Amino acid sequence: MAKTMKYSALISLIIFGLSFGRNLSLCITFGTISYHLVMRLVVGTVFDRLMGNRADTSRPWYKIRPWEENIYKKLRVKSWKGRMPSYAPELFSPENHSWGEIAQAMCQAELVHETIIVLSFLPLLAAIPFGSFPVFFITSLASAAFDLLFVIMQRYNRPRILRLAAKEKNKKL
Repeated sequence: MAKTMKYSALISLIIFGLSFGRNLSLCITFGTISYHLVMRLVVGTVFDRLMGNRADTSRPWYKIRPWEENIYKKLRVKSWKGRMPSYAPELFSPENHSWGEIAQAMCQAELVHETIIVLSFLPLLAAIPFGSFPVFFITSLASAAFDLLFVIMQRYNRPRILRLAAKEKNKKL
């Protein structure tokens, strides 16, 4: 998934550059696509450098609220969670990491996707000079909704992973 995302960002940047000043619709389309892809790569890299997949899983931000479980049931998260792609699946592999390390990586991934959700709406500023607010709004909303799925996934899975981490820790003691 990482290679696909990087190549997609590069190709969209090239098309954006080639269309700049020649075809406004193509330029706006690939400029917006480039923004969303590059922004995701940059946000992930920044969080990785700052946190290094280390997070305090006991912080209140990461705790599941009682009302969340009802939402996850209504969304039937359990039925679609196995179909979600992962940028770096090796970070969530119990063969490579302890359950505690996986839980920390999940917390970081949640923060990455939450940040991306907020930054997904930045292209709305492009509607000021170019108009077409509905187009920018729809693409921003779709982008944010896509990342919300990953936040839901991290929050849905984390309690189970934390239970496994606690069992793993008790075995070592």
